Amino acid sequence: MPQRIGMLGGTFDPVHLGHLRSAVELRECLSLDRVHMVPASMPPLRDKPTVPPEERLALLRLGIGRTPGLMADARELERHGPSYSADTLASLREEYGAQARLVMALGHDAFLRLAEWRTPDRLFELAHLVVIDRPDHEAPLPDTLAELIARREVDSCEALFQHPSGSLLRLALPTRMAISATEVRRRLAAGSSIRYLLPEAVEARIHERALYRQH
Repeated sequence: MPQRIGMLGGTFDPVHLGHLRSAVELRECLSLDRVHMVPASMPPLRDKPTVPPEERLALLRLGIGRTPGLMADARELERHGPSYSADTLASLREEYGAQARLVMALGHDAFLRLAEWRTPDRLFELAHLVVIDRPDHEAPLPDTLAELIARREVDSCEALFQHPSGSLLRLALPTRMAISATEVRRRLAAGSSIRYLLPEAVEARIHERALYRQH
């Protein structure tokens, strides 16, 4: 059987339990062999993260710990320039081979801007896309996005994995934790509690290094 490999990118600024629980449930729901969690160094369509990429990677590694099937992947930090997902998928495709079932997961808010990404068609040439529905996010699709995904959408994992790439599946994860990194940063800047929003090891390093504090 071809390997099933997931990629979950993001700024992870900082990583929180919503990110990690989504990765675990994504792996379970799609029977993935592993999920690469890939921090972006320079996200093209988002504000610059508030702490350096190496620090966000360290927090991600602490958050993952020994969780089976999850790995912190530094490949976007090792490239120069903006962090384009197509380049990351091309690297994963080269690593796992032409027959691997490669999946890029993204949240619904990022999905709504997919047509604005660089070479969005190339994403489907390299991988399947899985859109993780958010509990608080419903909006009509822009025309350019509807055109991009036309005839690509499938309604089951079995249909998704018929081929190595090219399809789109919308997936409602069981837990759907509505934790926001923006809110975590706001609470840290205000000196408010972040207990139970992040893994304890991540919280400890953030406090130890005084990250996300107002200066």
